[in-house]
Amino acid sequence: MANREEAYAAAEKLKDEGNLDEAVAALDAVVGEHPDFALAHSALSAWCTRLQRHEKAVEHARRVCELQPNDPFSFTALSVACMRAGMIAEAEDALGRSRMMTG
Repeated sequence: MANREEAYAAAEKLKDEGNLDEAVAALDAVVGEHPDFALAHSALSAWCTRLQRHEKAVEHARRVCELQPNDPFSFTALSVACMRAGMIAEAEDALGRSRMMTG
């Protein structure tokens, strides 16, 4: 069985080959086994956004913020996911939190 980094790399290869649906499914399996793998959640947020699966994108972006609460980029990414999902108030809140961290 592949470790989480190998499984992530395999999913990324699927994405690079144009198989985004398969890549998302592969990463879903990775986070199922490794729910604290922030990089995989971050990629899932971006990839789900590309597939217009906005609720899932926001869900994964929120998880990244839980895992990396001191990383302003995580909150910026959450803001983008929320904005694309039409969740403007939450997008503004996440952006504000990011800006507070960067001074």
